[in-house]
Amino acid sequence: MHRGKGMKFVGDSRVPAERKPNIPKDYSEYPGKTEAFWPNFLLREWMVGAVFLIGILVLSVAHPAPLETIADPTETGYIPLPDWYFLFLYQLLKYEFAAGPYTVMGAVVIPGVAFGALLLAPFLDGGTERRAYKRPIASGLMILGVISIIFLTWESVDQHDWEAAAQQGAIEDEVEVDESAEGYEIYQTQDSCIGCHGGDMQGGAAGPNIFQSDYDTDEVIDIIQNGIGEMPADQFDGSDEELETMAAFIANDGQDPDNGDGGNDNGEDNADENNGENAEENAEEDETEENDEE
Repeated sequence: MHRGKGMKFVGDSRVPAERKPNIPKDYSEYPGKTEAFWPNFLLREWMVGAVFLIGILVLSVAHPAPLETIADPTETGYIPLPDWYFLFLYQLLKYEFAAGPYTVMGAVVIPGVAFGALLLAPFLDGGTERRAYKRPIASGLMILGVISIIFLTWESVDQHDWEAAAQQGAIEDEVEVDESAEGYEIYQTQDSCIGCHGGDMQGGAAGPNIFQSDYDTDEVIDIIQNGIGEMPADQFDGSDEELETMAAFIANDGQDPDNGDGGNDNGEDNADENNGENAEENAEEDETEENDEE
């Protein structure tokens, strides 16, 4: 038998006899219902993504993120506010059953049960029906979750003191305080003042910056003795001389009044002195001119 005669080569069935080029399928049989992933679908997704990216960049430049003053861990009166998508959890912690000794309930248990129910919804209702009213368990859990989130978010926004939040986070120029002044040393002995306005007098847990209002010495003394707003009266512990010294120091914007640096009282006194000196000089010049004419 000659070599190869009467034999037929079958070949390996795992290797295709003909290699077809990687050409997308013909989708003409399903017009408007399907298309090739590359480049049609992917190119359209890139274009939409680029539009949203440019829009976000424009909004970021036009409306930058609001910044507040430097965080102070010792300021216990600061009212924090999370981002809008966490407001419903923030509001949940305000209720008695989820706050105080029951914080674990509001922070872990209740959110865990709620999100766990949403995760188990497909398993609790495994029907193939796509109509919402024919899937009562899954639809009911979803509707209940959405209504709860909307309600708690609205309550958080409505109950938050936005004016106080804007004031507490406002960036203010710090006043340079003369720590060698006698008024500053007296202030450092007043624990009640430091507890509210801070040791640097720039504002603290429950009180604003002492120097943000333009009060003279008498007005400062009156506020310390009688209080103002939520500030209680009779919080100063010291003599009348010490009270007057500290009040003059505060009215002088954190500077020693004896040095004549700024302040309402000193500024007014200096202005009066300058006006008096100018008036005397003008009177002397008028007398000189009259004598020359005579």
